[in-house]
Amino acid sequence: MDTVLVILNLAIAVIVLGLFFYLGKRHVSFSKRVLLALFIGILAGFLVQWIYGASSTVTTETTDWLGIVGGSYVKFLQMIAIPLVFVSIVTAFTRLELKTNIAKIGLWIIGTLVVTAAIAAVIGIGSALLFHLDASNINQGGAELARAKQLQDSYASISDQTLPQKILELLPANPFLDMTGARATSTIAVVVFAAFIGIAFLGVQRKQPNEAATFAKGIDAIYAIVLRIVRLILRLTPYGVFAIMTNTVATSDANAIIKLGSFVIASYVALIAMFVIHLLIVSLTGISPLTYIRKTLPVLTFAFTSRTSAGALPLNIETQQKLGVPSGIANFAASFGLSIGQNGCAAIYPAMLAIMIAPTVGIDPTSISFILTVVAVVAISSFGVAGVGGGATFAAIIVLSALNLPVGLAGVLISIEPLIDMGRTALNVSDSMVAGVVTSRATGTLEKDRSSREEVTA
Repeated sequence: MDTVLVILNLAIAVIVLGLFFYLGKRHVSFSKRVLLALFIGILAGFLVQWIYGASSTVTTETTDWLGIVGGSYVKFLQMIAIPLVFVSIVTAFTRLELKTNIAKIGLWIIGTLVVTAAIAAVIGIGSALLFHLDASNINQGGAELARAKQLQDSYASISDQTLPQKILELLPANPFLDMTGARATSTIAVVVFAAFIGIAFLGVQRKQPNEAATFAKGIDAIYAIVLRIVRLILRLTPYGVFAIMTNTVATSDANAIIKLGSFVIASYVALIAMFVIHLLIVSLTGISPLTYIRKTLPVLTFAFTSRTSAGALPLNIETQQKLGVPSGIANFAASFGLSIGQNGCAAIYPAMLAIMIAPTVGIDPTSISFILTVVAVVAISSFGVAGVGGGATFAAIIVLSALNLPVGLAGVLISIEPLIDMGRTALNVSDSMVAGVVTSRATGTLEKDRSSREEVTA
């Protein structure tokens, strides 16, 4: 009987996927198809959980098969991410798109990411205090205790690394190894390697113009192929979003969400407030907040449903270019944003955890000195966390350990982690796009006319 029900569920899913194909043939806008996929995915997930239960055999097998669609889409995006970053940055040099000093561009991007992380930490602290979050009132079950042990083990593996050592991890020792994504900082290492190639090209162009022209022509050809692959993959977005969202909602622990509802609500209040700050910052560059929302909606929707900033990288870069950011700056901002200054994972989340856990060790979370310390630690750690992967877990470990708070207590939120991670990931991606827009505006390369004309298409 279970097998029959699974086949029925999958048949319905195939019909929904066919609907997205039909809408694509009818030239319904990309944004509308992605939003529709999001809403249908949420509805389908609720129905599956309501009818069968989150942990039933039918739900498990149905989501397992749907995972082929969602997982394939994410893997395809991850597949093209490194080639896209590498060839786009080199192309920016060969086409003379990077008219500003590379160091200046890097400082603006990193500065924007870190400053917004500090602002996000303040918002996270405010939300935690507003909702009176306190880890003392949460009972830890088997899953929470297991997660606590895992966090403590993770902390032990990175506790000996200093901030300079973490920064050193950003540099490529073997660029071909980093091309495989073998390290947590491989993407940034590839950015650095591509920048070296670009700078070398400019030197060759002055002394050996014929060789430089041949190299530029070859890079242009590769760039055209890579962009074509990106657009082919992006056409799969509605299918991937539907499958990912259905699986996420269908397997969510409703009881845990209710039990920890105050943290979920407080998290999203903080995330939404920070996104409003992003809109205010963007408006100062001359881009309308409504235009920003309209252009970024597809990539933010994908980031929300997939919970992967790395997978969103190609769509992130594409979206920044539609906003008027030059290709080179868009690549730098999207790549650095994967590991530095993440407003959701490395700022709001650890700041809220610090306020939530402080009472368990007798610290007054409303103390001005403690709040200022949390903001400072988060701002610094949002950069240093790049050396250990840039995820929310490692960010929490570093911040809590720096504040002498029990690292293991971060495990109390494991049951609602997927739900809050969706919003955190979307905010991380938005932050990297804001850094690209701000940097372009500061260096005088932002093409606002292009932002007002173009749509994100796929």
